[in-house]
Amino acid sequence: MRFHEYGKENEKTILLLPGTFCNTEVNFGKVIPLLAEDFHVIGVDYDGFDGTGSEFTSMTNITSKIEKHIRRNFDGKLFAAYGSSLGGSFVGLLIERRNIHIEHGIIGSSDLDQSGRLSALLQTELIGRALFGTLKSGHIPGWMKKVMRDKMGSEASDKYLSMLDGMSAAMESVSKLSMEREFYSDLITPLGDNISAEGTQIHVFYAMKMGEKYRKRYLQHFADPDIIEQDYGHEELLFFYPERWAEEVRRCTGGSD
Repeated sequence: MRFHEYGKENEKTILLLPGTFCNTEVNFGKVIPLLAEDFHVIGVDYDGFDGTGSEFTSMTNITSKIEKHIRRNFDGKLFAAYGSSLGGSFVGLLIERRNIHIEHGIIGSSDLDQSGRLSALLQTELIGRALFGTLKSGHIPGWMKKVMRDKMGSEASDKYLSMLDGMSAAMESVSKLSMEREFYSDLITPLGDNISAEGTQIHVFYAMKMGEKYRKRYLQHFADPDIIEQDYGHEELLFFYPERWAEEVRRCTGGSD
């Protein structure tokens, strides 16, 4: 696992946790320079996605390693942590476990899907057939493009398709085993209900185009979350409007004061 540091050396340290099959550069490359104006930024490359030849193990093991790093280097305290998609599960686990303290936990368009082991195995196998090879090769078949456009609209899907080159390059050193373990482990790792911690505010960047069921999940898993409605699809604000995203992070954390 690798940790990258950027920006100012100050007490406003923000931890960035990438989404599925992503590393720091792919997920946050556009926004790191913007955050670095006000924050001390820490980006995480998980085992299996850090270019070292390591393999992803499990969500709980990765969470423990993050906690160890924060305790050792930052006295166990963070001003904020932003989890993009799968990274939001890590934010929830870090707050729930209470081994470190986070003032502002931000959940970014996370679906928080959970399932039993058999269902997770089947989903991993299906995703493996449809997606793993595509990400490795950089070639998206026509049927997958059609599904994306039907679900997301032409404009949003075209924007995501334009990201494929960067993702494919980052995936060159990633094994199929790490991709499968990350996807599977996220599904089977339980996240509690009504999560809260003293001195912690949980903010949710709720991409409304994902659907109303996700709002219900956020209200289920987190006690009194600050749900910030965004009229976008999954992480559109982060990927395609970085200046607006950075300003929203500053606003909800008071980080530019």
